[in-house]
Amino acid sequence: MPRKPRAKIKLKTHRGAAKRFKITSTGKVMRMHSGKRHLLGTKKPKRMRRLKKQIQVTPGDAAKVHRQLPYG
Repeated sequence: MPRKPRAKIKLKTHRGAAKRFKITSTGKVMRMHSGKRHLLGTKKPKRMRRLKKQIQVTPGDAAKVHRQLPYG
């Protein structure tokens, strides 16, 4: 009696990484800046505008994030 082929195990998404990183349609990994939680009154408006925007994760760390988010 022939054996049935085994289905490949589904990979699990790291839920902490899913909340912190977004993968764009071109495959870039984006993240938010730190430093926007408290003590906001002392920070200059220009600095706050810069912190508001998302930035790209460095290539060395992007590989690690891609492993934690296998399905984008």
